[in-house]
Amino acid sequence: MLSFSQRFSKRSFDIVISTIALSITWWIIAIAYAIASLETKSNGFFIQTRVGRNGKPFSLIKIKTMRPLKNYSTTITTSKDPRITRFGAFFRQYKIDELPQLLHVLLGSMSLVGPRPDVSGYADKLNGEDALILTLRPGITGPATLKYKHEEELLAAQIEPKRFNDEIIWPDKICINRRYLDEWSFLGDIHYLWRTLKS
Repeated sequence: MLSFSQRFSKRSFDIVISTIALSITWWIIAIAYAIASLETKSNGFFIQTRVGRNGKPFSLIKIKTMRPLKNYSTTITTSKDPRITRFGAFFRQYKIDELPQLLHVLLGSMSLVGPRPDVSGYADKLNGEDALILTLRPGITGPATLKYKHEEELLAAQIEPKRFNDEIIWPDKICINRRYLDEWSFLGDIHYLWRTLKS
């Protein structure tokens, strides 16, 4: 677990950077919201319950990139998912759909860097020392996110995407996030942010 001083420095950094980032990107979020609303003929924000710090659920907000399809419901998304809209594919490619999460960072339910917030059935099922991951605020980016930045394409190439995710990708993410927690450093977070911006 992080010490008080580590948590303080991480949280302070989150507040400063998310404030600056929101002041720069608010107009992009507004335009993307308007496009998503028109394209999906619904609220341009996608709101979903995710597992947060200490296992507490929160409502994650993203730009909506998919339209609903009858008899098609899964929490695993591949690059070939027929629900993804034309502009949605663009938003996902350039991570524009993730920008509203900066507000979560500012308010404290997320961090800039950390494990991605998962839907129920994954992070909330962690036990033993793996559950220590939940002491961290979920992040917009992180080492696991960077390793699997092409996760949707990887899943699209699988015959059984959900099984591959559950048996291969998810256990690997747990190991990566455990290592991130054990080896956390302020400079490490800056490094992951820089790699994210470059990618």
